[in-house]
Amino acid sequence: MIEMELTGVRVELPSNQPIVLLRERGGERYLPIWIGASEAAAIALSLQGVVTPRPMTHDLLKSILEDLAVGVHRIVVTELREATFYATIELRHGAASYEVSSRPSDAIALAVRTSTPIFASEEVLDEAAILIPGDEDDEVEKFREFLDNVTPEDFAP
Repeated sequence: MIEMELTGVRVELPSNQPIVLLRERGGERYLPIWIGASEAAAIALSLQGVVTPRPMTHDLLKSILEDLAVGVHRIVVTELREATFYATIELRHGAASYEVSSRPSDAIALAVRTSTPIFASEEVLDEAAILIPGDEDDEVEKFREFLDNVTPEDFAP
């Protein structure tokens, strides 16, 4: 497992499809994951520290887990199958561990709210990561260039 950093949520043009972008911690590989608009909003709102008047679904899940004394240990993007990413949410309650299947976007939205580390399997990175070497200041511009030329089909097996 490789630890990832959430670098943000972007919109791919011209389709206006939201993408969450993860970067290998201390590395140059990036993992773009196409997500839904509501999940993109949930992630972006949390990243910006926006508190909604009523809890969103991911806020509700966080509250339930806290009330049950269940900790979110880590999020793992586990596989890419037929152009669809899969993830797990690893939970701990006392000495017990649980693994819950999840869409990566929902898992990431929960991770942002609980300050939980995000990981990706080496296999997923080997298959779907893009390499963006160079200065961190150029990161956003290089990602925009990538978005101008990539489609979800590029990640199909």
